[in-house]
Amino acid sequence: MIIVGLNAFHGDSSACLLRDGVLVAAVEEERFTRIKHWAGFPALSIAYCLREAGLQLADVDFVAINSDASAARSKKLQFLLSGRAGSALIKEKLLTRRKRHSIQKFLMNSFPGDVFTGQIVKVEHHLAHMASSFLSSEFNQALVLSVDGFGDFSSCAWGMGVRNTIDVHGRVFFPHSLGIFYQAMTQYLGFHNYGDEYKVMGLAPYGKPHYVSVLDQVLRLSSGGGFTLNLDYFNHHKDPAGFEWDDGVPKVSQLYTPVLEGLLGVARDPDTELSQHHFDLARSVQLAYENAFFSLLRSIEEKTACKSLALSGGCAMNSVANGKIYRKTGIEKVYVQAAAGDAGGAVGAAMIAAHAQDPELKRRSVLRADFGPSFTVPQIEAVLAKYENELITQKIASGLYSDKRLFDLVSERLSEGAVVGWFQGRMEWGARALGNRSILADPRRSDMKTILNKKIKKRESFRPFAPSILREEVAAWFETDDDVPFMAQVFQIKEDRRLQIPAVTHVDGSGRLQTVGKFQHSRYHRLISQFFQKTGVPILLNTSFNENEPIVCAPQEAIECFLRTDMDLLVMENIVLSRIR
Repeated sequence: MIIVGLNAFHGDSSACLLRDGVLVAAVEEERFTRIKHWAGFPALSIAYCLREAGLQLADVDFVAINSDASAARSKKLQFLLSGRAGSALIKEKLLTRRKRHSIQKFLMNSFPGDVFTGQIVKVEHHLAHMASSFLSSEFNQALVLSVDGFGDFSSCAWGMGVRNTIDVHGRVFFPHSLGIFYQAMTQYLGFHNYGDEYKVMGLAPYGKPHYVSVLDQVLRLSSGGGFTLNLDYFNHHKDPAGFEWDDGVPKVSQLYTPVLEGLLGVARDPDTELSQHHFDLARSVQLAYENAFFSLLRSIEEKTACKSLALSGGCAMNSVANGKIYRKTGIEKVYVQAAAGDAGGAVGAAMIAAHAQDPELKRRSVLRADFGPSFTVPQIEAVLAKYENELITQKIASGLYSDKRLFDLVSERLSEGAVVGWFQGRMEWGARALGNRSILADPRRSDMKTILNKKIKKRESFRPFAPSILREEVAAWFETDDDVPFMAQVFQIKEDRRLQIPAVTHVDGSGRLQTVGKFQHSRYHRLISQFFQKTGVPILLNTSFNENEPIVCAPQEAIECFLRTDMDLLVMENIVLSRIR
């Protein structure tokens, strides 16, 4: 049984392929188009998935998409009759619905001569999110929660997952949304690009929560764990927000009204320097979000005796809140899959379709993220040959090393302060670089953040870099001993360890850790282990292999990033490029 799953006509467009319920390939379209958060129909991603599986479109039995326009019909009608929706908003929704009814046409245009004869399966947006986390987890039973901006007229859904099934117990419907609240406040703080919410998370520890009580007027908590938005402060329920796109960069219109500026002051212009007011507001926004999130989660948890949680949706990318779940609730185990946002809905839709066809299908937990393209040494060498003159001009040496020499060399150079591009195996699925397409550095250097931003990243100084740590050493360095393979939770670094790893310790003593196990990341685990032997520190600084672009996918992108930055080493499989200083 071959199933292709899609997230289409939305930010982070993506595709995946399941063979008899087993995830074979998964990738975001942005990695091929080289446009961040690319939105539209993921034709290149589908083509990659088919190549990886050795199949053609004609071999596919089902194409599952993470959207169902027929969902929540009564709620949509009720909202329409309320008179709150503007005509432009209604037109936008109708156009989106028409596109999603045309999957067959998009497949035909994208794959001429290769006929799809299978069935199209539409899966409600939040059910797809919930399936992406629960059905790929190791839990036999768990609370399942999806929280995001909007999808199929809901912003939030929760229920119970038991074996192969998910029973949805409740929802929060349009126009109320924690995702919209956080995104609107992100815009107000001067961060207007799609996906900039993580900047607010990075900014928050520099401030004090002075505006939490003021934000109570914007985001209101209600009994039973519910919440509502004060719609006086928002536009999204009246005018098109621009959440649906055709082949391009996702752009969202202004979500807040002038009334918000009357409450909080004039919104920050992106070119204006950040002030303490902005730090304090960011901290208040994060805390207001957490108050609503934990109120909802505690309410759901109290209705069951279940202590496991499968979390998904765009808001599941709020790693700061995720790291507080154990402290703020009775939950004892959390699973957040590698692509928790909309891209991951492709996997959830495919899994729902697979289990609908075979209810007894064996579940397969997904404990890795390497489902993208890989490249052999001969393929890399062929690409390198095209850059021979430029390598000579920039005084860059290259060589092919045995594993033993490679790991010894790279760990030694890292311990000496080198910045290393690390390109290994299959590309990761999801928003995080997890050791296959990463830039690595020594976490012990207090100046490493500055070095990285000067040499490569050129990003805001308040944004932290993440620590990758050997799984077996977690308890000795962090205030947790949990598995965090996909960098989805922030935990406190033990106080007596913080001065040892200043480059990955945020201003509040926290770190967005990635636990690295031998099974999931054998080569990355080996590199960190050798660094540990040399330095006594079982951690490497890990940031995504890119420079204000999507994470690199192919050797050409890695080489070009290396050449236009001041990276010291580029390691592609066992090939090493090194600048001659």
